[in-house]
Amino acid sequence: MDYSSELRPSTAELVALYDSVGWSVYTEDPDGLARGVANSTFVVTARDESGRLVGLARVLSDDMSIVYVQDVLVDPAHQRNGVGCELLQRCLDRFAHVRQRMLLTDDEPHQHRLYKGLGFHDVSRLDGVGLHAFVD
Repeated sequence: MDYSSELRPSTAELVALYDSVGWSVYTEDPDGLARGVANSTFVVTARDESGRLVGLARVLSDDMSIVYVQDVLVDPAHQRNGVGCELLQRCLDRFAHVRQRMLLTDDEPHQHRLYKGLGFHDVSRLDGVGLHAFVD
C-alpha cells in the first residue's frame, strides 16, 4: 500500500471511492466533493499496487487547538487490513501538538473499535465528564 499526503485524488477517483462505501450524499455533487477535499487542512490517501485510490482520510484544523476528523474511508475490498488505522494515525501524527481531537461517526461497532484503538473516547459513556456534542 502506498500512502501519500502530497498527491490529491481526481474528482473521478473521489467519486469512485466514496461510492464504494455507499456515501452517495457526497457523490451527488462531485464538484462539491472535490472542493471539500481540496479545502481540507490535511488529506492522506492510500493507493494499492496498481495505483488505484482505495482509502482516504481528511481533517479540518486550526493547527493549534482543535482538529476535526471529517472522513476516513476505505474501499470494502481493502477494509480490515489496517488501511483505515494507518490513514487515521497519519492524521493524528500530523496534528499531535493539537489539544483537542474530535470526530462524529455512525453507530457501527467496527468504526468504534478503530477510533477507540487510537485513543478516542465515546463521550456519551464517560462518567463525570461534562462534554456534549450538538449537531444540526
